[in-house]
Amino acid sequence: MAGAAVAAPPERVVSINLCTDQLAMLLADEGQLVSVSHMALDPLSSAMVEEAQGYTVNRGGAEQVYLMHPDLVLAGTYTSPATVGLLRSLGVRVVQVAPVDSLADVGEQMRLVAAELGHPERGEAMATAFEAELSAITAQGEPVPAAMYYPNGYTAGAGTLSDEILTRTGFRNIGAEAGLTGGGTLPLERLVMAEPRVIVTSTPYPGASRSEEILVHPALAALREGATSAQVRDADWVCGTPHLMNAVRTMAQTRAALGVAE
Repeated sequence: MAGAAVAAPPERVVSINLCTDQLAMLLADEGQLVSVSHMALDPLSSAMVEEAQGYTVNRGGAEQVYLMHPDLVLAGTYTSPATVGLLRSLGVRVVQVAPVDSLADVGEQMRLVAAELGHPERGEAMATAFEAELSAITAQGEPVPAAMYYPNGYTAGAGTLSDEILTRTGFRNIGAEAGLTGGGTLPLERLVMAEPRVIVTSTPYPGASRSEEILVHPALAALREGATSAQVRDADWVCGTPHLMNAVRTMAQTRAALGVAE
C-alpha cells in the first residue's frame, strides 16, 4: 500500500513573532518567507537585524497579514488571540511556537519550525550542531554568584532559559536564590547584599527612561567596581536559535577567566 502523500512545503510564509522570524530566516528557502515582524529590525531584541532588512516588515495585525496571502503564519503562543483567531477563521494556517525556557527545548524548536517549513533535514542539522556544541561546555570549579539585572530591577529566576545558561556555565543565579521563579523584580538592596561576582545588564535604549535609572544608581556602580561585567548582547539571550550559543560561550569564557578555584 502506498504511503500517505507528503504535504507540499508552504510557498508564502509570514512570521509575526521575533523568535520565529529568526528561525524562519535561517531555515526557509529563498523567496519562501515573505514577511517578518517589525521586532526583527530592533537591534536590542533581534540577533538578525541585517538579514531582516531584506524582508517586508509586518506589525502583526490580522488584516495586514491576510492581505499578504500567506499559506502559513508563524506566531508565538502569546500572540494576540484575536489575531490568531481571525486568521484561522479566514482559512489561514497559523502555527504557534512557544517561548523556549530550557536548553533542552532549543533543538526541538528548531526541528519544529523546519518541519513546518518543509525542510526537516535543515532543522535536524541545525539542532544537532547546537546540541553537540552545548554538550561540550561543562562548568568547572565551585559555582560563582552571578546576577542578571535589567531596568526596574528585573531579573531572571528559576525555571528560565537565562537561569539554565548561568547554571550550565558555572554560576549561581542570584535571582533564583532570592526565590524568584520565572522573571521578577530583585530589589537593589538584595542584589548588593548578595555580592555577585558577575553582573549581566542590558544595553540602554536611546533617550531617557525612569525604568533604567536603577542601572546608574551609585550602589550598583560601586558593586560593579568589585565585580566582572559580562558583555553579552541582549538579543542573544532571547530566542532558541543558534545565536543563543553566543550567550553560552560568553558566560563560559567569563567563568573560565575567574579561575577554577573560588
